[in-house]
Amino acid sequence: MMACFVLAALLAALPVGSAGAAAKAFVGARVLDGTGRPELENATIVVRDGRIESVGPSGPLKMPAGADRIDLLGKTVIPGLINAHGHVGETQGLESRPERYTEQNVLRQLGLYARYGVTTVFSLGGDREAGFRLRDQQEKTSLDRARLYVAGSVIEASTPEEARALVDQLATLKPDIVKIRVDDNLGTAPKMPAPVYQAVIEQAHKHGLPVAAHIFYLEDAKSLLRAGVDSLAHSVRDRDVDAELLALLKQRDVCLCPTLTRELSTFVYESEPAFFSDPFFLRDADLALLAELRDPQRQQGVRTSRSAQQYKQALEVASRNLKRLVAAGVRIAFGTDTGPPARFQGYFEHMELELMAKAGLTPRQILQSATGDAARCMRVAGRLGTLEAGAWADFVVLDANPLGDIRNTRTISSVWIAGSRVPR
Repeated sequence: MMACFVLAALLAALPVGSAGAAAKAFVGARVLDGTGRPELENATIVVRDGRIESVGPSGPLKMPAGADRIDLLGKTVIPGLINAHGHVGETQGLESRPERYTEQNVLRQLGLYARYGVTTVFSLGGDREAGFRLRDQQEKTSLDRARLYVAGSVIEASTPEEARALVDQLATLKPDIVKIRVDDNLGTAPKMPAPVYQAVIEQAHKHGLPVAAHIFYLEDAKSLLRAGVDSLAHSVRDRDVDAELLALLKQRDVCLCPTLTRELSTFVYESEPAFFSDPFFLRDADLALLAELRDPQRQQGVRTSRSAQQYKQALEVASRNLKRLVAAGVRIAFGTDTGPPARFQGYFEHMELELMAKAGLTPRQILQSATGDAARCMRVAGRLGTLEAGAWADFVVLDANPLGDIRNTRTISSVWIAGSRVPR
């Protein structure tokens, strides 16, 4: 009787999931853990039951008895990338329609994200039942696709009363975030009035839900921040950010998501993009879709599009603003707005990393925004975005060090989600 009691006490003292569970030890890699701490050389990551049990130098850190050893000598390990602004479900080819939102299509897109090392996606709008269902099924060790968090329908209202009712209705679905749009689409559409978005923010907060706002203009960004918005889902693109905006962002540590590739996607098809010949892109590309984008008449339409050319200028403003925001200490949440037609999921995330570098950010700053900071901004810190004890074992193994060149994030050797290798 006493022996049984002692055995039970010993088992209870073990870390959760450790009793009888097989461990994996990833040995020998350089580890960039997403916390902002210096990289670990020749490190070992121990994973058990889909979560990280320990990370440390390979010498002092002992491997658990019977652990499966995975040799990563010469490799670099980073946390899986977190896209804080994507979309899933409605797009196939160059068409995006609600009826295309099926579980099969969502899974296809989440698999694509994962193969490119994007292991978590926050879908900011257009999410339907299948997306909510898949969100609720991802806390498991057998996951083989990117994790999904959802906003449901974007709140569109014309009065404060309507706004509050729509938020109450959305809250019953238990979204992860509420999304609004405060933009006039370059002067072609009415903009949500301040009393309406103030009502959305107040009502969402009553339900414990954060609010992300699509913005374009500097003054709207400042007004939304004064109203208590929790994140800005795009760059300020009409003019340079000012000291007042920087102060408002830093006052509550509100994050901004640059989505530079969103701007790029509006004009890049005015001719054939260089990435159409990139093997990293072509391995998952739909060749029929590329043929449509190569159509001379379509390209001419982009070249003569007033909005496309305006967004081309907006990208320059957004890039300049990103550099100033980071220099001022504003937290940046990596994101792309991928998912709509011709915004290629997975590949555009790596293009976004490169555009951030062109804007003047260092590889270390960029990786931090795409891992630990994105997790903190989206309220999943401690579970995702870092390689620490207790976090899900979602990480990417690279053949080359991205601190030397951010394009080295494209040297993917393998992707792991919940400690299991993603089929590639």
